[in-house]
Amino acid sequence: MIEDLLDGATYDKLRKPLREASTLPPGCYTDQAFYEREVDRLFRRHWQFVCRAEQLAQAGDFRCHDGPAGPVMLVRGDDGRIRAFANSCRHRGARLLSGAGRCKRIVCPYHRWCYRLDGRLVGAPGMTGVDDFDRVEYPLVELPVDSWAGFVFFHWQSDPPPLTQALGNFVDRFASHGCDRLQFVGELEFEIESNWKLLAENALEAYHTGAVHRDTLGQQTASALATRGDWTGLLVEDEQSVATLQGADKPFAHIEGLDSEALRGAFFTLVYPSTQFVFAQDCAWWLAFEPRAVDHTRLVIGACFPQSTVTLPDFAERVELYFERWRIATAEDNAICEQQQLGQRVERAAGRFAASEFAVHAFDNWVVDQVLAQA
Repeated sequence: MIEDLLDGATYDKLRKPLREASTLPPGCYTDQAFYEREVDRLFRRHWQFVCRAEQLAQAGDFRCHDGPAGPVMLVRGDDGRIRAFANSCRHRGARLLSGAGRCKRIVCPYHRWCYRLDGRLVGAPGMTGVDDFDRVEYPLVELPVDSWAGFVFFHWQSDPPPLTQALGNFVDRFASHGCDRLQFVGELEFEIESNWKLLAENALEAYHTGAVHRDTLGQQTASALATRGDWTGLLVEDEQSVATLQGADKPFAHIEGLDSEALRGAFFTLVYPSTQFVFAQDCAWWLAFEPRAVDHTRLVIGACFPQSTVTLPDFAERVELYFERWRIATAEDNAICEQQQLGQRVERAAGRFAASEFAVHAFDNWVVDQVLAQA
């Protein structure tokens, strides 16, 4: 199976223009060796989003990211700097932190090795009788961190290109949303029995909305975005906001300073490999698809709003319309992706793209480019 999936000829029809192209073969969603190749070529070699900077507001605030290439933790240091570390003790490799929270020191739960917030090892009980042991030689493994407009990313490689270089024209396209002035307000988490790509593909087309979201969001239409860099996306037009359910009140004002295209609707993007950022007229939210296995994905949805909206006296009550939308519509998407995953077990020829699946076509071609690239 993997020999066929790593043969460039397998994807000749995928490489055709959209209206002639075929989809990925089922094995790309079920084959363990193909998945492991994705982990190495996609997740170890590209920037990965973790959280908003304000989620790490104070010294000692941390957040863990249990991605497919290994566990990582982001920590705000005493000096105010956000650092990323491999979440693995330098003694015997135990995971040091889990979830999110605040700590004064990073202490291994196994043998109590203790690290400062900047990664330096300051305590190693029981090591006084060991020859030639120097704590200075065993700091946490630090990883590069970069951010754009308050969105924080890390990279597994020691000397990656700047994040803004990878993002290309993404930075300018969404500048008018003023994301550096937005405020994180909350998140939701889901566990889905589906390959991560099925979730990402579903998030990149409006073709399914009339069926999967018939009674909640309704049929949407989308147009392509001109993209440069490691991302793709589409514009779903709606004169107010797509961040609430069909027929619901639109409770919040638009973000100040939006350009003319941004006023037309919401941008649904995918920053490769696996984070969707949605920029609507009144808020921004993200869907971070974190693979756990070839057929299992953790999804984290987070949202942020302008400070002027967050400080409204009834914000907590009114924002529930948005979280209701994300809970209900996401459950519908997750369920159909789980049905897709079951269907991928059938050996069959690849299908065909609809004309509206332009962003899915772009994403699938990018994935194949990375998987087939020389080491």
